[in-house]
Amino acid sequence: MEEKGLLIVLSGPSGVGKGTVRKAIFDQPDVNFEYSISATSRKPREGEVHGVDYFFKSREQFEDMIANDELLEHAEYVGNYYGTPIEYVKKTLEEGKDVFLEIEVQGAKQVRDKFPDGLFIFLAPPSLKELENRIVTRGTETDELIRNRMKAAREEIEMMNLYDYVVENDRVEHACERINAIVVAEHLRRERVEKRYRKLLEEEK
Repeated sequence: MEEKGLLIVLSGPSGVGKGTVRKAIFDQPDVNFEYSISATSRKPREGEVHGVDYFFKSREQFEDMIANDELLEHAEYVGNYYGTPIEYVKKTLEEGKDVFLEIEVQGAKQVRDKFPDGLFIFLAPPSLKELENRIVTRGTETDELIRNRMKAAREEIEMMNLYDYVVENDRVEHACERINAIVVAEHLRRERVEKRYRKLLEEEK
């Protein structure tokens, strides 16, 4: 009997290391998550690849996707759109595979409204000072953009109550271990297991 997949949502403030942690998780040999690539209207950073890190769209293309209801969630963050194409997510969950989303906090709130059974993990920085250091050392942001990102980060940390779990990203390998442990526990949650056994009992009647 095929169990529906688990929707795993990882988000947190900009600069906290969501992409780094996600890549480290997927580099592990025994990971069976399907990664749902987000679409964005921002320009690629150095080393980012279209169709691997993001689907890079023009602003006009992204607005067409919004108008055609092709996104599970979307948000405009520091002047750029981010969003999750919906069809792939639904299809993969129905196939019994876990789908991993790495998205912005605004988007996670929309997903929670549509998929309340999802697993929502907030990736938190060890401190605000460390978060600012990470943004600065990227070397890709102006002083004004750094200030905007830090202001947004404070607001996002205040939205932590929307999540099921909080994982501190002190070291990437530790964050990966914690996230994997949470996913294992969620698959063993009584509500999920009970549904499967109730179906088995019905079939035996």
